[in-house]
Amino acid sequence: MPLLESEDNDFMKSVDFSRLSDYIDKQWDESALPSLCDFIEIPALSPSFDADWEENGYLDAAIETFVSWVKSLPLEKTTISVHRLKNRSPLLLITIEGDVSNEVLFYSHLDKQPEATGWSEGKGPWKPVIEDGWLFGRGSVDDGYGGYAGILSVLGLQEQGISHPTCRFLIETGEESGSPDLELYLDELKSQLGTPDLVIVLDTGGMDYDRLWVTQSLRGIVAGTLSVKVSSVGVHSGHGSGVMPSSFRLARQLLSRLEDENTGEILPEWLHLKINDEMKKTCSEILKMKGDEMKDFPLLEGVKKQVEDPLDIFMTMNLKPSLSIIGADGIPPIESAGNVLRTNTDLKISIRTPPGIDASVVAKKVQKLLEENPPNGAHVSAEMTEVADGFLSPDLPESIASILDEAGEEFYGNKPMPLFIGGTIPVMSMLQSRYPDSKFIITGAGGPGGNAHGPDEKLHIPTAKKVTKCMAAAVSRAVR
Repeated sequence: MPLLESEDNDFMKSVDFSRLSDYIDKQWDESALPSLCDFIEIPALSPSFDADWEENGYLDAAIETFVSWVKSLPLEKTTISVHRLKNRSPLLLITIEGDVSNEVLFYSHLDKQPEATGWSEGKGPWKPVIEDGWLFGRGSVDDGYGGYAGILSVLGLQEQGISHPTCRFLIETGEESGSPDLELYLDELKSQLGTPDLVIVLDTGGMDYDRLWVTQSLRGIVAGTLSVKVSSVGVHSGHGSGVMPSSFRLARQLLSRLEDENTGEILPEWLHLKINDEMKKTCSEILKMKGDEMKDFPLLEGVKKQVEDPLDIFMTMNLKPSLSIIGADGIPPIESAGNVLRTNTDLKISIRTPPGIDASVVAKKVQKLLEENPPNGAHVSAEMTEVADGFLSPDLPESIASILDEAGEEFYGNKPMPLFIGGTIPVMSMLQSRYPDSKFIITGAGGPGGNAHGPDEKLHIPTAKKVTKCMAAAVSRAVR
């Protein structure tokens, strides 16, 4: 059912922001942070990084730690269930029944990236350290804190007797592996999950810690292998060169169907999103605040960017398609390369697709474009094996957008800002395709220096608290 618009809000009890802030701070300091520290100590690697994850039991331990914390809270009307499909990583579902219509779905995950090397002295992936307002440790900002923030946002409303919708927390343990099991769980739990009016995901962040950054878009990805075969065996270059076609040259020729080799521009119109004036305006506003970051590329001296204008750089990174060659086979290393014409060239290609573009359609068109009419009759295959849609957020109802503005000014001192992100989060397209009529808030406590996936991963504790308070405000308006 539709979310409430602002003119219908008169009957609702208003949130006392000052009281909410004090309560959330206290809960974070005395309850959530100690539990999150316990979570950091668990090497709960995502299944892709731990073949023996089921035997090791760390993912179950992470769930048990979180569940124990939830049970310690004075939550009302709460049910907890752990689900385990055969050979699939476990999933946690928590439901907090509301006293008004409408439903909210929170998503987060408890699995982690590998340890990484290069942690600062006295710090490590499984060693929680609180220092200068930061919590160090693997899984802190990505995305262990997310469940804590979501639960506390609802608890903060209950503490004031504020009406809220039914809130469900879908917490998986395979996100860092690409969420391969989530679709199965969404099918399995379809009746229990209902149809959320609002989906909240706390797995992104922003360009600074001075405001709430709300993700408006993510690019998708289409990746696979372009294989060009020309002969059954290698031939001495003194005999065959200039007569037998080079598989490398033909591969390069095929890539020119996708990309202008002089400029790097992607050629097919069906790979582009129409960037409207509102998007351009938002990009310009972000650049006014963070324009210097458009210069932060580790290019060697004398190497020029493909685009130079800061606005073009930002839009290219986040809203336009791009092509990268990220791997190759059939090419021997230089030290063992002989004067032999190679039989084949295989290239791993990765295409970032703009938000709102159907990646599965793109994958079929890319395959057709590269395989049709092969030059010199070469044997060409272009199978796209990694396909994930991007994400384009629908506009929030005025009721939620306005209270997020109020909460942003109250807790950050600034209104929220929209953000476009060039990466891909497969779960977002999965949830949006599953709930096409839902509204979305994609945000989080990530930001500069957070180092998710790398050494010294850390959560900015003050920002985690502010995100929690803003989500409480949003949930209070997600009612009929």
